Amino acid sequence: MAARDNIIVGLDIGTTKICCLITEVNETGELEVIGFGVSESKGLRRGLVVNMEQTVKAIKSCVEDAERMAGITVDSVYTGIAGGHIQGISTGAVIAIKGDEITEADQRRVVDQAKEFAKPQGVEIIHVLQQEFIVDDVGGIVNPVGMAGSRLEAKVHIVTGSISAVSNITKCAQKAGLGLKDIVLQQIASAAATLTPDETKLGVILMDIGGGTTDIAVFNDGSIRHTSVLALGGDNITNDIAVGLRCPIAEAERIKIRYGHAISSKVSSEEQIEVPSIGGDTVNMVPRRILAEIIESRVEELIKLAYNEITNTGYSDMLSAGLVLTGGTSMLEGVAELAESVMHMPVRVGMPRGVKGLVELVNNPAYATAVGLCVYEASKPAHSLKPRGAGIFERILERMMSWFRESF
Repeated sequence: MAARDNIIVGLDIGTTKICCLITEVNETGELEVIGFGVSESKGLRRGLVVNMEQTVKAIKSCVEDAERMAGITVDSVYTGIAGGHIQGISTGAVIAIKGDEITEADQRRVVDQAKEFAKPQGVEIIHVLQQEFIVDDVGGIVNPVGMAGSRLEAKVHIVTGSISAVSNITKCAQKAGLGLKDIVLQQIASAAATLTPDETKLGVILMDIGGGTTDIAVFNDGSIRHTSVLALGGDNITNDIAVGLRCPIAEAERIKIRYGHAISSKVSSEEQIEVPSIGGDTVNMVPRRILAEIIESRVEELIKLAYNEITNTGYSDMLSAGLVLTGGTSMLEGVAELAESVMHMPVRVGMPRGVKGLVELVNNPAYATAVGLCVYEASKPAHSLKPRGAGIFERILERMMSWFRESF
C-alpha cells in the first residue's frame, strides 16, 4: 500500500473508543472519507492515558482497519485531547505602535505578550485562539495588519494542558508507528464538524458528551469565548445502571443503548426488561422506568453542572442559537429534550458534517471529533492550497524544516 497526497487522518483517542478516519482532499477541494476504523479503548480514564500498552494496541488496530479500507499506509495523524487537565483562559494584552501602520510583527508581538500572561508552570499551550483585535478603542477587528493606529490590543483564548498528559498521548502515537502533526482540543474539533457559521455568530454552546468527560465550548460573534471540561460522561451513566440494577458493566452499557431513556415519565410503568445478574446465573425482570430514572438523574446532574458553568461565564444571555449536543451519549433518547427543559433554550443533536465519500460510516455524533479533526485541518490554507501530486522532495523538505524549527 502506498501513501497518497492530500491525505488528512484524524485519530480520536477517547475513553471508550479509539477511531481513525482517513480523508482525502479531492480535485474540487472537498473532503472525502476513504477509510475508517474503530476499536475499544481500555487504556484511558477520563481522557488520560493510564495504560500505554493497551492504548497503543487499540491505536494500531483501528489504524490498520482504516488503512485496509483506504488502500494506503498512514504515517502521521492529527489527534484530539481532552481531560480535566485542560484549562481555557481568556486574556489580552496591549502594545504601542511605533510606525505609521500595524505590521504582522506587531500582531505577533501583542499575541505573544498575551500568551505570557496565561502560561502557569507545568502546562503546555495547545491553542492560542484569537477573539478580536482593538485598534485605538475600535473593536471587533479580525486582522489589524495595515491599519493605522497608535495602540493595538489583542483578546485571545488560551487553551493549556498538562505537559505529561500531552506527552503520553504523543508517546502512544509514536509507539504505534505514527507521527503527530498536531494536537487539537476535542471540542474545537467537534465544533468544526457540527456547528454552522450562523450558530457561532449568534452565540451557541457545544456539549460533547463522551465516555469519560463532557467537553464544553461557548461561541459568540464568530469566536470561541470559553472552554471547559466536566469529569462526567457516558461511563458514569453506565456505572450507575450497573450499581442500580446489580448487573455487569458490559450488560449495563448494552441495556443503556437498547432501552435507555433520559425522561422517566415518557416510559411506561408496565414495560419490563431483562437484566442479567452479576455472575450470569439468573436473569431478572426489571421495570424499564427504573432504568430511565437512573439515567435521568445522572443526565440532569450533568446538564445542570454545564448550565452553572456557562452561567458563570457571563455569556448566558448571548446564546441565541442555543445548545448543540454531540458525542455518543447525545443519541440517548430523551437527552436533548431534557437539556432543553433544564437550560430553557433550543437544543439540537449535532451530526458530523463537512465530508463526502463513505459518510455512512461516520454518520453518528460519536464520531464528531474524528470527523472534526479532519475538517478543522482541511480548512487551513496549507491543505486547501496544496496541489494533488506534490513532489516527495517538497514533503521531505517541509518535514525537515518543521523538525529544525522544533529542535532549535
